Amino acid sequence: MRYPSAWLQGSSLGELIVSDLRLQIIDGTIPKGEILSENKIAAQFNSSRSPVREAFKALSNEGLISLERMGAVVLGLSSKDKDELYDVRYLIESFVQENLAKQLPYDLLTKLQQIIDKMELSMRHSDFIEFAYLDFQFHETIIIEANHTRILHLWKSIRQIIMTLLLLTTEEIFSHGEERIQAVIEKHHKLMKGLASKDPEIVANEVRIYFSDSRQTLHKTF
Repeated sequence: MRYPSAWLQGSSLGELIVSDLRLQIIDGTIPKGEILSENKIAAQFNSSRSPVREAFKALSNEGLISLERMGAVVLGLSSKDKDELYDVRYLIESFVQENLAKQLPYDLLTKLQQIIDKMELSMRHSDFIEFAYLDFQFHETIIIEANHTRILHLWKSIRQIIMTLLLLTTEEIFSHGEERIQAVIEKHHKLMKGLASKDPEIVANEVRIYFSDSRQTLHKTF
């Protein structure tokens, strides 16, 4: 598995290393308790130790590893961690979407429909990586359009892990065929319709339904 090219475009070597390690930690390829060596990781990626230290610092900030004297100890991502991440996502998006409903940017629905159109194209091409990136882009577009500096700062603190979780859950969804994928697309249509209603109560209900279903998918994947 790899990250979408659009996600990694312009990334430094340290960012590429952290993306790869993050994915391996979250999907369990690198198990909890394993000790990561700067020298071994540097050799694996044919790099100096400096980008690896950059990667370790980022992973430590995300709570995925603990920096110890003997090396970086993998903490992993527990079920509780995943639930808490989705709690934060729900708090961000419920706040953002309810506020956007009161004063909807004129071109937001057009932007979101264009993303959904691309998601349908990715489904036809059986490209779960691109589909996951577009799913992520759909939600990030809504958050950015809210024009709330502190909310955006909070979102940026979790966006890397959220993208990784989306990759893994989307791969699981694609393994169950087009009907499941189409259901995901329909969920995004419902969020759009909620925003189009400009009714905060309708928006709140659609967001609640969306995240209740997404949480179930998350638990089925891990």
